[in-house]
Amino acid sequence: MMNEKPQNRQLGKGLSALLGENTVQIPNSERKTEENSGNSGMMKIPVEFLTPNPFQPRQVFDQEEINSLANSIEKNGMLQPILVRAHKWDGNRYEIIAGERRWRAAQRAQLHEVPIILHNLSDEETLEAALIENIQREDLNPLEEAEGYNRLLKDFGQTQEKLSEVVGKSRSHIANTLRLLGLPAEIKKLISKGDLTAGHARALIGAENINELAKTIIQKNLNVRQVETLVRGLSYKSRSPNRKESPKDPNTRELERSLSEILGLKVELESKREGGKLAVHYKTLEQLDEVIRRLSA
Repeated sequence: MMNEKPQNRQLGKGLSALLGENTVQIPNSERKTEENSGNSGMMKIPVEFLTPNPFQPRQVFDQEEINSLANSIEKNGMLQPILVRAHKWDGNRYEIIAGERRWRAAQRAQLHEVPIILHNLSDEETLEAALIENIQREDLNPLEEAEGYNRLLKDFGQTQEKLSEVVGKSRSHIANTLRLLGLPAEIKKLISKGDLTAGHARALIGAENINELAKTIIQKNLNVRQVETLVRGLSYKSRSPNRKESPKDPNTRELERSLSEILGLKVELESKREGGKLAVHYKTLEQLDEVIRRLSA
């Protein structure tokens, strides 16, 4: 069975590795550096010369957080530069790679200039950097994270394996997060508002009366385990209550036990008059990958 990759607290290669080789050194004659900054790639530019990142995965900016950051900037200045790249069509402007929240707060604090560091990144690397920064800060809601993953996979042809290395998340985490994109619009709104967690939402995938279940979760403040139990219970009740299953013969039970030992997973056999059904239960995508690998061998 495949081993789960350990969570990397630095999130894959991290921003420093992604940006380090792409820093553009600005000639002394062209930059206005902060005194004693010690950073040869830093300069200050007018705040209006910056434009938002079109690949920004974050769609919701908490206004209270922006106000709090603006107050801090008014008192202490902007302590961390904004990471930017050259604008594609306007030579006098720069596109934000990471730091849009600081840029918004700087405008609210009425700063005329902000410190920046210029990097030469592709569209794909820009999206990767924005994802990494937001995930590190835990600023993204689950749907924003899922949309970011989906864009890297579809628009830039990344695989889940490569994406896992870049952002430092397991393949199962990425796959489970992507599943949220298939939920109904009303459920997505509840996730974006924070009324439902990603765990709640995943437990609801495939359930009947999903909107009613979501209301019950919010009203009763159910945790994820309670939701899973609720969904399983409803699924069980939806079966015919009067149907009595005939006991399995000893040979079938022994075959189930043998297959379970071989695969390391729960196996169920259901015999009918003609043919039957074999069910293999798995909990993670890694376990499913191992079953597929053995069947393909």
